[in-house]
Order: sequence, then C-alpha cells, then structure tokens
Amino acid sequence: MTNFTSAPSSAAIQPPEVDAILASVAAAAESGNLVFPTTAELALKVQRLIDDPDCSIDTLAKLVQADPVLAARVVAVANSVIYNRTGRAIADVRSAVSRLGFNTLRVLAAAVVVKQMENMAGTPGHRKLAMGLWEHTAHVAALAQVIARRVTKVNPDTAFFAGIIHEIGGFYLIARGGAYPGLLESPNGTLLAWDEGGAATVGRAVLKHLGAPAPVIEAIEGMWEGYLAMPPQSLADTLLLADHLAPVESPLSQLAGNGREGTAVDIDVALDDETLGSILAESKTEVESLIEALRA
Repeated sequence: MTNFTSAPSSAAIQPPEVDAILASVAAAAESGNLVFPTTAELALKVQRLIDDPDCSIDTLAKLVQADPVLAARVVAVANSVIYNRTGRAIADVRSAVSRLGFNTLRVLAAAVVVKQMENMAGTPGHRKLAMGLWEHTAHVAALAQVIARRVTKVNPDTAFFAGIIHEIGGFYLIARGGAYPGLLESPNGTLLAWDEGGAATVGRAVLKHLGAPAPVIEAIEGMWEGYLAMPPQSLADTLLLADHLAPVESPLSQLAGNGREGTAVDIDVALDDETLGSILAESKTEVESLIEALRA
C-alpha cells in the first residue's frame, strides 16, 4: 500500500487542535471564501449554463472551447470506450458535447473543479496527497457508474457525478493545509477527527457552494454515515461499494488511521463472488478507459 504521508514533524498538530482547525476550515467554506483557478471557475459556469432550459449545444460548446483543459477533457471522455461504442473518434468539442449529453458534461465540469483543487496544494507533500486523493476519486467515480448500471440500478451518470465530487471537501482541506503547518504531516491517527465528522462538515459546505443537487448531497451524506443496505440499492450504497472496491485508498483515511482494513462495508455480504467477479472483470476496460480520460 502506498504511503502518502510525510515524515512526522516535530511541530505536528495534536489531536485536540484538529477539531478546531476543521471547524475553521468549514467556516471558511460556508462563508463562500473559496478561491478557484480560472479553469475551475469556467467549469462552474458550464454547470450553471446546463441548468438553463434554453441552453443549446452550440452555446455550451463555445463555452467549453474557451478553456483548453476542459475542452481536452470533454473530447477525451467522448472517445473513451464507454462512450465510443462505434470506435469512431471525435476531434471537435461540439461533436463531443453532442455525444456525451448534458448530464455527462456536468460530471466532467465537476471533475475539472476537483482536479484544479488538486493543483491548489501548496507544498510537494500536499500535492502528493492531492494526487493520491484524485486517483482514489477517479476509481470511485468509474466503479460507481458500473455498479449503478449492473447492481443498484440507479442512474449511472448521477453515480459517476457523485463519485467525482464525493471527496471535494478533502481537496479543499489539502488546498488549505498550508495555513495549518503540521496538520497534514502528523502521524497516522492524528487526523481521526476527519473521519469522525470533519469530512462531513467541510464537504457539506463545499458541496453547497458548488451547487450540487440535493439527491447527490444526500447520497454522499449516506456514504459518510457508512450504512450499507442489504441488498444495496441506493446511490449511497453505490458509493459505499465503489469506495471499497477502488484499488486506491483515500490518503486522508490513512492519515486518520482508518485504513481499508477498518471499513464497515462487507463486500462479501453485499455482493456474491459471481457478481463481484463480473463487475471487476467485465468492466475492466471501461473503468480503465474512463480513469485514463479523467487523468488527462
């Protein structure tokens, strides 16, 4: 297992201080004190434009083309295996938007916001944490889409979107980490407060700022609670299963001292061996293709 933490600092923050810091970070997010790079700001405009009932493909394509990062991401995903069943490559943004549809474009706009927040990390150690969290996020999003389609039968695009943004509070914490020296360099277990309510407090504030749909926020809340229904059928169940099956673990969970071995999700109970094997084997190409496109 990859260790994303830095060597313990002599100025490591002690557990009692972490609660106060997380409360401060959440308060900043709740006040709307969130600064995004230009690409992320444009991606948020794309999301708002999609909500306009008069929005056209041409108008949306022109806005996407205004930023090369978002444009490249849209074309890359449109050419991924899961969206390009015919094998016909697309080389322009308008065709890519038409192929993907507005719901998927909303997902990609959110992906750009998340990826840009990774880039806001201020130190090499924090950037390494953010990169690990992005890898985890990409796997969860891709697997959530597959699980939604084959197991829980919820909307696959919604599941993908929820997977993309489920760790948005973690990215914000890392982006703000420079203001709290020692917070993200502390020994494993010091950040326990993150898994014991901090992730929900900060994540809830950032999700509200981004204007995430209520059903998606509700599903992510369910994921934070960690209760898996039997049989799994909700969007929250979809996220819980995807999170557990993702081969890359959240580095913040590792810092909290809650590695995968401590998870309450029991895959053996939720999915039989045949179903689990089918998900992992039959969707392998789709998952890899989506993750590669999201990494671009």
